[in-house]
Amino acid sequence: MTNSSAASMPGAQSEAPPRRVAILGSTGSVGTQTIELIAREPDKYQVVALAARQNVKLLAEQAHALNPELVVVADESKYLEMKDAVADLPGVKVAAGAVAVVEAAEMNSDWVMAAIVGAAGLPSTIAAAKRGAKLAFANKETLVCAGPLMMDLVAKHGCKLLPVDSEHNAIYQVFDEEHREGIARLIITASGGPFRTWSREHMEKATPEQAGKHPVWNMGAKICIDSATLMNKTLEVIEAAYLFQMPSELIDVLVHPQSVIHSMVEYKDGSTLAQLGSPDMRIPIGYCLAWPDRMTTPAPKLDLVKIGQLTFEEPDPVRFPALRLGREALKLSGTAPALMNAANEVAVQAFLDGRIGFLDIEKIIEATLGQGPVVALTDLDVLMDADAAARAYAGEHVAKLAKK
Repeated sequence: MTNSSAASMPGAQSEAPPRRVAILGSTGSVGTQTIELIAREPDKYQVVALAARQNVKLLAEQAHALNPELVVVADESKYLEMKDAVADLPGVKVAAGAVAVVEAAEMNSDWVMAAIVGAAGLPSTIAAAKRGAKLAFANKETLVCAGPLMMDLVAKHGCKLLPVDSEHNAIYQVFDEEHREGIARLIITASGGPFRTWSREHMEKATPEQAGKHPVWNMGAKICIDSATLMNKTLEVIEAAYLFQMPSELIDVLVHPQSVIHSMVEYKDGSTLAQLGSPDMRIPIGYCLAWPDRMTTPAPKLDLVKIGQLTFEEPDPVRFPALRLGREALKLSGTAPALMNAANEVAVQAFLDGRIGFLDIEKIIEATLGQGPVVALTDLDVLMDADAAARAYAGEHVAKLAKK
C-alpha cells in the first residue's frame, strides 16, 4: 500500500533536521492538539508560523512557547494587541489580515496544518498546495467547495494531502491505492450526534446548548451543530468523493454510536478493512504530523473488552435530510457544493445566535441550493463569487425566518 511506509533506517530519524511546521488555526481544537503533540517531541519539529482568527491571548502564549518566525491574527483589529503581546520576542514577526494568513501558508515549511474552519480557510490551504507542501487538512470545506480545483493543484504541484478528519484518515490508512480496482465501496461512520434518537418535533425546539453537546467528540461549536444535523457527514461524503476519486453512490454512511470504528473500506472479495481507535483527535493528527512514520500519542488505548459491543444503524433520511441535500449538490457538481456549504455556515451561525430554529438550518440550505445558479467551477474567483451570492441569499432567508 502506498499510504503506509516501511520503517526508517536505524538512526535516520534522529539525524534528520526538524520538520518545519506551519499551523493555520492554531488556537482551535485541532491546532491546540497539534501543538500538544509537537511538545512531546520538540526536537523533531520546528514551528515557523502560527495563525489564528482573533484569540490573541492564546496565540501569544503559543508564540512564547514555540518562538515561531511569524505570528498572524486574521482579525486586523487585533494587530496592535497582538504586537504588544509578543513585543518581548524580537525574532517574531507579527502580521494581520487574510492576506497575511496566506503568507503564513506560503512560508518555507515542510508541513502545514490547515485547520481554519469554513470557507475562510480556503485561500491559505490552496496556497500551501500550490507550493507542494505536505498538507494536513482539517478543513472539510477545501474539498467540499473546491474539490476539482484542489485535486488539480495537488497533482500539478506534487502536494501530499493528509486528511485529519478521523473518518477520512481512517479510510486513508486502509485504502489500497495501488489496487483501487478491488475496492467496492467506502463506509463513513457517524456517531449520530446529540439528536440521534430525537423526533422532528423535539428537534424543532432544540437549543444551541443542546445541539452543542456532542455525545462522543470534543469539537468546536460550528462542527457540533453540523454533527447534530448530520451535515458533517454530508460534507464528508463530498470530501471523500474528491479525495479518493470515488463516485458518491459507492460512499455510504453508517451510524455507529460508539465511534470506535472510524470508517471502513469494503473490497470486492468480501473483505472489509476498518481503522479502530479511541475517539481522540490526537490519533489522526499524530498520524499526519509524523507521516510517513508514526508517533506515540497520549490518546487512550482501545479496550474492546471494556467497550463490550459495537452497534450500527442506518441514518434516517427523513429526520436528517442533510445527506440527501449533499448528494444532490455533488450530483449537480460545479459550484453547487459551495452554495450548500455557504448556506450552511450562514444558517448555523444564525442558529447559534438564536435567530432561527434548529430545523430552519436545512430549510435555508435547500432554498439556497435551489436558488443557484450552479455554474462550472473554473477558478477560485468563480468559487468566491458563488460563495458570496449564496451567503447573501441565505442571509435574506434567515432574516425572513427570524421575523416569524
